[in-house]
Amino acid sequence: MHQENCTAMLDFILLAFPIQLELEVLLFLAISLVYAIITTGNVLIMLAVWWDPHLHTPMYFFLGALSVVELCYTAAVVPQMLISSLQERKFISFIRCSTQMFFFIGLGSADCFLLAVMAFDRYVAICKPLHYTLIMTERLCTQLVAASLLIGFLISFMLVGLVFRLPFCGEHGIKHFFCDVPPIMQLASNKTKLDEVGVFLSGILAIAVPFILICASYLFIAVTVLQVHSAEGRRKTISTCSSHLAVVALQYGCCSFMYLRPSSSFSPKQDQILSMVYTLGTPLLNPIIYTLRNREVKAALRKVISNHIFQRKSIWH
Repeated sequence: MHQENCTAMLDFILLAFPIQLELEVLLFLAISLVYAIITTGNVLIMLAVWWDPHLHTPMYFFLGALSVVELCYTAAVVPQMLISSLQERKFISFIRCSTQMFFFIGLGSADCFLLAVMAFDRYVAICKPLHYTLIMTERLCTQLVAASLLIGFLISFMLVGLVFRLPFCGEHGIKHFFCDVPPIMQLASNKTKLDEVGVFLSGILAIAVPFILICASYLFIAVTVLQVHSAEGRRKTISTCSSHLAVVALQYGCCSFMYLRPSSSFSPKQDQILSMVYTLGTPLLNPIIYTLRNREVKAALRKVISNHIFQRKSIWH
C-alpha cells in the first residue's frame, strides 16, 4: 500500500530547462525553428512520394512511411518540450509522462525496424533484381510497415509497463527535457537487477535486432557488389544505398549509446545533449540526406513546390 501511495497523483519536474528567462526564450525559439524545418521537410517528402508516379515504388513507399513515423515521433515529444520551456513550473503528470514515453519509444522502435525493412528492400533490389517486383508486392510492403509499427509498440508497451510499475518514492525531478527511459529509471525506488536487465533486453529488441538485420542485408549486398565487374555498375549500386547507410549510422550511433548501456553510467548533461541529437537532429537530417543524395526525390520536390506556387498564383489571379 505504501508503494502505491508513492506513485499515486505524482507529478514529475523537468529539471533540464534553463532557469533564466532569456535562455528559456532562446531555447524555445531554437526548438521551434528546428521543429518547423523537420515538419516541413518530412511533409514535403510525403507529398512528393504521394503525388509523383515515378516514386510509386517500394523504396519510396518506405521512405514516405519513415517520414510519417518521424513526424509523429517528434510530435510525441517536441510540443510538450515547447510548452514546458515557457512554463514557470515545469511539471508533467505521471499519466502524461508514461503516455509520452509510450509513443516516443514505440515510434522510435518502429523507426528502427523500418530502417531494417528498407535495408531488406535494397537487398532484394540488388541481389535478386529479376524477382524484385514479384517479391516486393504492394501487399508485402504494407505488411512490413504495419509489422514495424506493431513490433515497435509491443516493445514500448512492455518497456513502459516495466518502468512505471516501479514505485517513485524519492525525488521527482527528471534531469531531462522529456520522459525518457534512463532518467526515469534513475528516480525509481526499489528497482532490482532484474528490472534493469528487462529494460536492457527491451533495448536489445528495439535497437540491436533491427541493426543485425541491416548488417545481414548489407553483407549480402557487399558480396553482390564485389561480383559486379564494371566500375560504373558498382558506383550506381553503392549510390542507391549511401543515403540509407548515412541515416542508419546516425540513428543507431545515438540510440545504442543512450539505451544499450547500464543505468549506472547515466550522465545527465551528456544524455541531455545526446537526446537533442536523436530527437531533433536525426529527424532534421534524414530528409536532407535523402533529398541531397537522390535526384528523383529532388525532381519530385521541385514539382511539388512549383505546383504549389502555380496554384497560389492561379488563386490570386
